[in-house]
Amino acid sequence: MKKFLRRSTMKYSRLGRGRRKIQKWRSAVGRHSKIRKNRFGYTKSPRIGFKSPKSESGKIKGKTPLIIRNMFDISKANKDNILIIARAIGAKKRIEMIKKIDGVGLQILNVRNAGGNNGSK
Repeated sequence: MKKFLRRSTMKYSRLGRGRRKIQKWRSAVGRHSKIRKNRFGYTKSPRIGFKSPKSESGKIKGKTPLIIRNMFDISKANKDNILIIARAIGAKKRIEMIKKIDGVGLQILNVRNAGGNNGSK
């Protein structure tokens, strides 16, 4: 899916140059704005046709996200899920969960270098 960034993000650091969280789309409002007028050669603005299909909506890497809050939730997961370990989980339990998930062979999204087939690069 196309990533829509706020206009002039590459120009000014306060608008998100090197700061991904700030690079959210905001509609162009200027009187002479070429982006608002949808001129050819300028940044595209989001419209109805850019929406992802309903079957793919809410999925991450083609899999349905499942938040893991305890060890029991791991048994609910299957190959169609991508797992996200809840932020409230401490380090000790998190390590246990990662070992168990690796043993099952599922994919974790928010853990780097957990070994095996995870969401890490």
